[in-house]
Amino acid sequence: MSQQGYVAAPPYSQAQPGMGGYQGGFGAGPAQPLYGHYGGQPQAFTAPPTGIMKSPVSSAAGMPPPPLSSQYSPNIQQNGAHPQRYPAPPASSAYGQPAPSPYNSMASQAPPPTQQLTNQMSAMNMGNYAPGPMQSPPPPAMGQPPMPPGPQSPLMSPPQSPPATMAMGGPPMAGPSMAGPPMAGPPMAGPQMAGPPMAGMGRPFPGPPPPGPGGFQQPGPGAAGPLGYQQQAGPFGGPMTGPQPGMPGGFPGAPGGLAGPPQKKLDADSIPSITQVIGEDQERQGGQVYSTNVRGQVPPLVTTDFSVQDQGNASPRFMRCTTYTLPCTADLAKQCQVPLATIVKPFASLPKNETPLYVVNHGETGPIRCNRCKAYMCPYMQFIDGGRRFQCGFCNCVNEVPVHYFQHLDHMGRRVDFYERPELSLGSYEFAATLEYCKNNKTPNPPAYIFMIDVSYNNIKSGLVKLICEELKTLLENLPREEGTESSAIKVGFVTYNKILHFYNVKSALAQPQMMVVSDTAEMFVPLLDGFLVNYQESRAVIFNLLDQIPDMFADTSESETVFAPVIQAGVEAFKAAECSGKLFIFQSSMPTADAPGKLKNRDDKKLVNTEKEKTLFQPQKGVYEQLSKECVAQGCCVDLFLFPSQYVDLATMGDVPSHTGGSVYKYNNFQVETDGEHFLRDLRKDIQKSIGFDAVMRVRTSTGFRATDFFGAVYMNNTTDIEMAAVDCDKAVTVELKHDDTLSEESGALMQCALLYTTISGQRRLRVHNLSLNCSSQLMELYKSCETDSLINFFAKSAYRAILNQPLKNVREILVNQTAHMLACYRKNCANPSAASQLILPSAMKVLPVYMNSLMKSAPLVGSTELSTDERAHQRLSVMAMGVEDTQLLLYPRLIPLHNMDTSSEAPPAPVRCSEEGLTDAGMFLLENGHSMFLWLGQASPPDLIQSLFNVPSLSHLQGHMSSLPELDNPLSKKVRSIISEVQDKRPNSMKLQIVRQRDKPEMLFRQFLVEDKSLHGGASYMDFLTYVHREIRQLLT
Repeated sequence: MSQQGYVAAPPYSQAQPGMGGYQGGFGAGPAQPLYGHYGGQPQAFTAPPTGIMKSPVSSAAGMPPPPLSSQYSPNIQQNGAHPQRYPAPPASSAYGQPAPSPYNSMASQAPPPTQQLTNQMSAMNMGNYAPGPMQSPPPPAMGQPPMPPGPQSPLMSPPQSPPATMAMGGPPMAGPSMAGPPMAGPPMAGPQMAGPPMAGMGRPFPGPPPPGPGGFQQPGPGAAGPLGYQQQAGPFGGPMTGPQPGMPGGFPGAPGGLAGPPQKKLDADSIPSITQVIGEDQERQGGQVYSTNVRGQVPPLVTTDFSVQDQGNASPRFMRCTTYTLPCTADLAKQCQVPLATIVKPFASLPKNETPLYVVNHGETGPIRCNRCKAYMCPYMQFIDGGRRFQCGFCNCVNEVPVHYFQHLDHMGRRVDFYERPELSLGSYEFAATLEYCKNNKTPNPPAYIFMIDVSYNNIKSGLVKLICEELKTLLENLPREEGTESSAIKVGFVTYNKILHFYNVKSALAQPQMMVVSDTAEMFVPLLDGFLVNYQESRAVIFNLLDQIPDMFADTSESETVFAPVIQAGVEAFKAAECSGKLFIFQSSMPTADAPGKLKNRDDKKLVNTEKEKTLFQPQKGVYEQLSKECVAQGCCVDLFLFPSQYVDLATMGDVPSHTGGSVYKYNNFQVETDGEHFLRDLRKDIQKSIGFDAVMRVRTSTGFRATDFFGAVYMNNTTDIEMAAVDCDKAVTVELKHDDTLSEESGALMQCALLYTTISGQRRLRVHNLSLNCSSQLMELYKSCETDSLINFFAKSAYRAILNQPLKNVREILVNQTAHMLACYRKNCANPSAASQLILPSAMKVLPVYMNSLMKSAPLVGSTELSTDERAHQRLSVMAMGVEDTQLLLYPRLIPLHNMDTSSEAPPAPVRCSEEGLTDAGMFLLENGHSMFLWLGQASPPDLIQSLFNVPSLSHLQGHMSSLPELDNPLSKKVRSIISEVQDKRPNSMKLQIVRQRDKPEMLFRQFLVEDKSLHGGASYMDFLTYVHREIRQLLT
């Protein structure tokens, strides 16, 4: 289909008007939109593809950068487009930068200029190479060489950063003026893209190599290219050494300098921008109602504000997919290498204007299921024989309808009670479970929360223990409760510990709490049954008494050693004795070094970074903790760990139990009550009040032809199908990889049913069911059209973060680059209109994938830098494994919001700008947040009145160092900024500590690591350089 995708014309590319033949500037050309359409047949280039038109958006095609996104977006289906834009690389970007000479040389290889020119031109259809519409509309103009008009978006062509350098070709090119050889080097030129079938490539392309562990493809022998990449300095990064081999001179094609007038610096606006993609989707679908009655429809982006009406498929808040059109055969899936996966967030919170899930109660008979595959009654079951039987949509088995469930069919073959039964008409609903779905066939007890406080010297001295005890008095009033009940059914218990454990009897009949001590940590047991887990409302007075006494009891302690595994063991034993599930809240200050099971030693070794053994830093220590995870899951005991370290604590091991039990790890380095107290308390409040289910097991069923093969999340897998979670809350998501085991039919599509069996906070056993139907197609174009970039990057992040446990980081990064290049090359080869090799053509739905992918490669776990703390890297790895799509999207592309020129009277917050230094201004003020960190950046030339309004000091130089909140001042700017910050804090699952940084101050370095479109301090390419590199890889695959 011509669809073309996004073509970026490179900055350089922008020919100056009149250059070389190209019509004046891109713009001029035909403006067809080409981009859009996704589906049509590929057409020859010239003609603007028909279908393509779909999205006229394309600003004139090539326009320099129209907002890139736009073009795509339409087709993109928003989906892919992730919002993130890519920043332009600094000019000098790494990739691009190599020394000119090399480039030239390479370039020269290319066919003689003239020839190229011609080739190109012709290809191009010539036309406007420049920013114009690119003929067809190649979209944004990154592209280098003249893009063929085809619909592609010539994205990248040569974006090289410094354009000049990049221009790549140097003299040689010049001649031909723009046309520069196609990027690829001669070969490409001729045949133009068409290039040999991919397959030949040495790379895995054609068929991906067998996946290695963790779902990651192992690099095939061929994979050399990437290697090159790695060589660079940093992971991705640093400047590449010279033009690397294949890179024909960078991009030879790059328009050779476009020959003509000197080029301007590469313009970041010509490459796809996430902020633009996000903004366009919000404009198109924001505020609208998304109805789920169409199979395989691509939902709005996660960043878009929309409401959902369930009409037979689960809301995208519960399930999102990497693509909403599956390839019909395994061969097609192998050819395109687009991962097929669904990200399930079974407990996602719904906005107030959406209906909560209905609970269906079939009494003692329980839910109606298929006899063969055990799928639950849902909209995909077809009633036949007058309503007496139903055919299962998953396995096609014909089942008898139980007498009590019988209903007549109407003239369309639908049951007369269709709209009265949620399980027949909705995508998501719940069933009340019967005793056969309960442990030991008896009704479960309500869950319990146990607060386990480390009272060693560090926590007492910092004031943490007192802070926790004070906060619990109010927090316990807000324990989660079922809708419509007066008080929470959750029981509570309290333990304090250092080297030994202290249990407290807080039975309501007592005047004073009683303490029982267990000093034998090797054989942990709970010394009291009655009075340990109590109803908070009944024992309130005794509990208050206890919370007042704890800080004083240990005020003079000098004990600095702690235990950890026995603390978890004690919690599990308490739940066993009470026959309930629940959650442990553990507040721990340091690594457990006391002599007891689970004792840890410092194994942090920076010498392992960038070696084959680096993976050991992420692997938990085996033994005690593995066994504990298993016991916790069996009992439904979830562990939430709050860490307050002042040095290395082996977070990879300490976080192992939380990460297998549906728990979370929170970390506050060098905790101080004044600056970190509020940040920690916000996390604790959110954590305790989350909607949550316990003792859960989930299974994903699919229709014939494909199945769920791999699962990523804070879960425990005892076998290959049951996903066990001691608890599952509203922020936890499981990413499920899907594989073919037969051919899928375009007619019947592909169906999935995710069933979660769990215990509610009031002790009821329920089944929550989410159903989703996808399209199937034998046309790759359809698959690319309905991809969702945000979901793809969630899958890539989780599979890469799992892979680093058993492969060197260098291999994992290579695999990511290879797979990115393969997906895009397959699109170019099979779906895009033919065009000059030097154009980078991206599918609309994936046009911002390179931004996210580059950001992922620069993330702490994947960067081999000795400057990053091992615990920090392990923490991010564990956090991401449990994240849903919106959280990984924000983490990998932070929001950068300008606050200095906003309208304080408007309701809406200002629109974010690209996450790059180029967006900052000396007189500006920006808020940056990624869900875990938040910065308020102040330019050195900030106007004094702005500083006065916000901080109540006359100028920037009067600002105090460690402020973590803004003073409450009575003026419109202060109120607006504080309301934006608190709105952001409320929306995110985690609390973020506000860090105020001034331009050019030392702390600003920390802030700059989050400008993901720029080169990274720890060795990572800028977006532009990465794009250039990927373009080179794509060209190699195609030749």
